Amino acid sequence: MTVLDTIDSHILRRLAQNSRISYTDLAKEVGLSGVAVKERIERLVNQGIIEQFSIVISAEKLGKKISAYLELEVEPKHLDKIVAALKENERVAVLYEMTGACILHTHILVESIEEMEHFMNESIYSLEGLLRVENQILLKRHKNQDGLNI
Repeated sequence: MTVLDTIDSHILRRLAQNSRISYTDLAKEVGLSGVAVKERIERLVNQGIIEQFSIVISAEKLGKKISAYLELEVEPKHLDKIVAALKENERVAVLYEMTGACILHTHILVESIEEMEHFMNESIYSLEGLLRVENQILLKRHKNQDGLNI
């Protein structure tokens, strides 16, 4: 386990809010030079604490108005095949294997209820080894946080 000092913690919080913040702006906030901040960020990357820098894309603005969460219980012997199929599907945004009875947590983004129905019929219900499906449609997002509270 790595222990972070207050400066590294501040840098990580700010990068989680805005990964495009400049070294200069971060340096002003933490009282270091831009070079020192750059070196700290590179160290955090090299230590694997920062895994990647990314952006958040508004799926809704791109026409994906339906955000749904599926819990899929699958037969263990079919797990790898089902995971491989879902990973290749462009509608699947997130796919996690959870504890319990071989559960896959799947987040999908689609344009309409009709597209969701088509996805469920063609890409989910047709999977060999599927035991149970639960789905929920997101109504409203109250908080969205990627990363960790530092």
